[in-house]
Amino acid sequence: MQMGDETRQRVKFTDDRVCKSHLLDCCPHDILAGTRMDLGECTKIHDLALRADYEIASKERDLFFELDAMDHLESFIAECDRRTELAKKRLAETQEEISAEVSAKAEKVHELNEEIGKLLAKAEQLGAEGNVDESQKILMEVEKVRAKKKEAEEEYRNSMPASSFQQQKLRVCEVCSAYLGLHDNDRRLADHFGGKLHLGFIQIREKLDQLRKTVAEKQEKRNQDRLRRREEREREERLSRRSGSRTRDRRRSRSRDRRRRRSRSTSRERRKSSRSRSRDRHRRHRSRSRSHSRGHRRASRDRSSKYKFSRERASREESWERGRSERGATDWRLESTNGKTASRRSEEKEAGEI
Repeated sequence: MQMGDETRQRVKFTDDRVCKSHLLDCCPHDILAGTRMDLGECTKIHDLALRADYEIASKERDLFFELDAMDHLESFIAECDRRTELAKKRLAETQEEISAEVSAKAEKVHELNEEIGKLLAKAEQLGAEGNVDESQKILMEVEKVRAKKKEAEEEYRNSMPASSFQQQKLRVCEVCSAYLGLHDNDRRLADHFGGKLHLGFIQIREKLDQLRKTVAEKQEKRNQDRLRRREEREREERLSRRSGSRTRDRRRSRSRDRRRRRSRSTSRERRKSSRSRSRDRHRRHRSRSRSHSRGHRRASRDRSSKYKFSRERASREESWERGRSERGATDWRLESTNGKTASRRSEEKEAGEI
């Protein structure tokens, strides 16, 4: 499909409406134009300016348009092969059945015809290009092949009845699905194998093989790149996990250290507290023991003192009682004496008075 100036300004070569086969110069609509199998105008956009843009851009980056072009050509060639098989089937139904031996001899003639046609087409092309010497060499090869063909035709003629030999035997071209006759002359063969239709199909098939190879290489490269990126990503993830694990281990270690320090600090505090409590208890116990001992000693001293005082008091009382007793007797004696004395004095006084 041709483009106007307005459309050309709006559309880029990456647009889906642009024919990728045209950008790669392998669209069957362009190659087979003007032949018996002219496909007409392509449904997608064809523009030489877009092809030039693509060629410039493809040098900087891989656009991978080969895959689209390959799908297009595969679809076209598959349809062509389908027509070839249908033509073979119709020939098998319409032509007389021959034995396998005769069929092989006829196939040999067809192969030699094809070789002659290709050589003649090549010789004509070289002659048109001005390479006369090479063209003459190829024509000499054509003469040799013609001699082989004559022998093959003789063998084929002798292997079947004359009536059947005169019947035109057709063959379907495997490249372009055109019909070829067993008895076609050199001119007819040269026109076919050197014609635009046959060469166009050769170009399409060769381009398809090249695209398949290119796509396979690029896919392999992409797979390797994808695999390498995945390995790098996995390696980075492993390193990240290891780093995270080491970080977590360090955090856990620091956490364990903190817990241990806290535990040791707590243990020390507990031990200190325990020792303090123990010391307090020991001190209180010692204090109580000392108090008890002092109390006991004091009580003992008190008891001893009391006992001693009691003994002393008892002794004093006993001494006092003893002394009292002794004093009593003495006093009594004294009193008695004093009484007697007083009595005598009283008597003496009374006597004096008298």
